[in-house]
Amino acid sequence: MLCEIALLEIVVTQRLRLNKDADRRLKAGHLWIYSNEVDIKETPLKNFAAGGPALIEASNGKTLGVAYVNPHSLICARVMSRDPEMRLDRSLFIHRFNQALALRQRLFDKPFYRLIHGEGDLLPGLVIDRFGDVVVVQLNTAGMQALAEDIVDALEKVIKPSAIVFRNDTGGRRQEGLEAHVEVVKGILPDEVLLEENGVQFAVPVLNGQKTGWFFDHRVNRAWLNSQVAGKRVLDVFSYVGGWGVQAAVSGASEVLCIDSSAPALDQVARNAELNGVQEQVAVGAGDAFEALAALKADGEQFDVVILDPPAFIKKRKDIPNGERAYARLNREAMRLLGRDGLLLSASCSMHLAPERLVDVVRGAVRHQDRHGQVIFQGHQGPDHPVHPAIPETSYLKALGVRVFRD
Repeated sequence: MLCEIALLEIVVTQRLRLNKDADRRLKAGHLWIYSNEVDIKETPLKNFAAGGPALIEASNGKTLGVAYVNPHSLICARVMSRDPEMRLDRSLFIHRFNQALALRQRLFDKPFYRLIHGEGDLLPGLVIDRFGDVVVVQLNTAGMQALAEDIVDALEKVIKPSAIVFRNDTGGRRQEGLEAHVEVVKGILPDEVLLEENGVQFAVPVLNGQKTGWFFDHRVNRAWLNSQVAGKRVLDVFSYVGGWGVQAAVSGASEVLCIDSSAPALDQVARNAELNGVQEQVAVGAGDAFEALAALKADGEQFDVVILDPPAFIKKRKDIPNGERAYARLNREAMRLLGRDGLLLSASCSMHLAPERLVDVVRGAVRHQDRHGQVIFQGHQGPDHPVHPAIPETSYLKALGVRVFRD
C-alpha cells in the first residue's frame, strides 16, 4: 500500500509550452495546437505519449488550460478545458454531456439528434449520435480513445442507453495512428435501430452504414424541401438510405427516384419507404451518380425537383481545384434533367468549399444551360451541430434551394 501511495504522489501532469505569440488563437477561443507552435526545445513532443494529458502554457509560462496530446499528429494538442485544475475524466464528460443534453432537449421533443459535435460541444475529437436508447460514438483522436472508458461511464450516467456502439472506422483515426474497429461495447442492439426525423420513420444501419448510420445535419434543410415537393417528380442523387427521397414521398411527391452506388443503401431506401407506406411512390436505381444522370438524360427523363447531396469532393485544401470542377459538373448534369421551371437542391459537406463558391458553382451551371436561377433558400447544418465561433472548421455544411427556369 505504501508503494502505491508513493507512486501516486510522484505522478505530475506534463506541460506543453508554446512558442512566442503562438497562443493568440487559443486566447481567441480556438482549441487546437499545431506541432509547429510548440517550443520543442523546452518541451519536446517526443516526450509525450499519444492521448496523454498536458497543461498548456504560453511562452512566458502562464497556464492556458488542459489538453490531450498526440505527438504524431499535425494537430498535436486539443484543449479540453481552460481550467488548469480540470481533470480529464468521467466527471468532465458528465458535465459536458449534461450541457449538450440540455441544448438538445431545448431544441427537440424526441431523442433523435447529434448529442456531441466535437469542438462545437467543447469535446474535440468526439462525436455521439443518439437514436433513442441507442447511442453511436466516434472516437476520432488518440486523446478520446484514451478516455473511452470514462466516456462510456458518463453516457451510462447521463443518458442510460440500452446500447452503445463504437464506430471507430473514420479517416481521422488513421491520421491519428489508430486502428479501425466497430463494436457494440454495451447492451444488445435491437433488430432495427429506428429514428424519427420531420415526422418520418427510418431504420438506420448503425454498424455498417456511412458515418454513424445517419446524417442528422440536414434535418432543417430536408424540412424546407419537404414543403416544396407536393405533386412533384423528384430525383434524389447520392440518396444513401433515403433521408431526402423518402421524406419527399411522405410530403406528397408523386414520384421519387433514389440513385446511389451502394446496393445495401438502396435496400435500406426500400425498407424505409415501406416503413412509411410510400413504397409505391419510391423507386431506386444503382450506379455511379454521373453515369446515372447522363443515362437519365439520354432516356429523355425530366424531373420537377433534383436533390444533390454528394460526399465531400474536397477533403483537403489541395483538392479544391478538382473538387470545384466536380461540383460544377454535377450541378450542370443535374440541371439538364430539370423541367422548364424546376427546383435544384444543391448541397456540399466540404468544409473547404466556401458558401460563396457553391453559389458560384450553381450560377455557372445555370448559365451553362442558358437558363435563369433564383436562390430561394440557403441552409446549413442543424442546431445539434453547433458551430464554435472561434473555429471556422466547425461550419461545414451548405445547401442551396435554387429555382431554375427559362424565359
